[in-house]
Amino acid sequence: MAKLDYLALLQSAVRQTHNCEAVYSETVHVHEVVDGQTMWKGDVEIFTLSGHAEAKRCFAWIYQDGAEHTRYVMVLEKASVDSPKMAVKSAIFFNVQPAPYSLPRSEP
Repeated sequence: MAKLDYLALLQSAVRQTHNCEAVYSETVHVHEVVDGQTMWKGDVEIFTLSGHAEAKRCFAWIYQDGAEHTRYVMVLEKASVDSPKMAVKSAIFFNVQPAPYSLPRSEP
């Protein structure tokens, strides 16, 4: 999937999930290691929010959940989640709770 298509899908999911405007800001690569083991490695997209009551930013990414589904993960910036790395840690801690958007994986 092209980067622009990927960002557009995430942006749309953030807008719909949080009912506010979302504008892409930047991509940050995160490599989370626990006890010497890679727990997660990938890019986190940062969106600036306007019109959201509680958050100014959202950290988001998409991952394949097995062979059947694409999962959209969105973590709002809060006092304890103030960076892409903390968003990933939070998602790991909460067992990567997916957003309500789960699309079937498209066939190649």
